[in-house]
Amino acid sequence: MSFSLTTLWTTQESTEGEFNRDHAIEFGSGQTVQASSAPEYKGNQSKINPEEQLLAALSSCHMLTFLTIAHLKRLPVESYTDNASAILGKNSAGKIAIVKLILQPKIIFQQGVEVSAEVLEKIHEKAHANCFIANSLSAEIEVVY
Repeated sequence: MSFSLTTLWTTQESTEGEFNRDHAIEFGSGQTVQASSAPEYKGNQSKINPEEQLLAALSSCHMLTFLTIAHLKRLPVESYTDNASAILGKNSAGKIAIVKLILQPKIIFQQGVEVSAEVLEKIHEKAHANCFIANSLSAEIEVVY
């Protein structure tokens, strides 16, 4: 299995002595996202940046893995909300990197479904252990629920 996308950038109007960081990402699924660098790196705040994309990939992967496990355990979920964050710092090699990603999922199970804190913890642990994106990252990942 493989995945693909196309990143497109062309010369655009910018402040003298700078370059415009806005670009488009065309995903293999046919969707296009307007992107830029983070505002702290002279990017456009109204567009998604690479750090947000990485955080979104992790959050989405954890959620989908969690929902799969809950489904297999016949624990129907009503809603899943994750207020995730990423911390930029220096890694062990002294390079600027995302050094910590924090997921804060809040799950509401369907009415009448009771899930103990112990079972919820086990599902999150299993979701984290089986998330393809989490398994691909070297940054610390914390799941707070």
